[in-house]
Amino acid sequence: MQVESLLMFLIIGGIAGWLAGNFMKGGGFGLVGNIVVGIIGAVIGGFVFGLVGLSATGLIGSIVVSTVGACILLFLVGIVKK
Repeated sequence: MQVESLLMFLIIGGIAGWLAGNFMKGGGFGLVGNIVVGIIGAVIGGFVFGLVGLSATGLIGSIVVSTVGACILLFLVGIVKK
């Protein structure tokens, strides 16, 4: 993996994690926490979007898919914690 690709991967994960944290909880989780939530959210979002037959391309599409997946992740974590 090239350095630029890795950097974009981390930036998209951070943005998606921060957005999901704001949507679901009202705050972020710190830089590393946002990146982790965003990366796991990207995997979940890609899986869910694939199930319904949707695909997203480009930077904005990647952020949307990652954010939706991260919101799903935080929702499920919230249910498990209760």
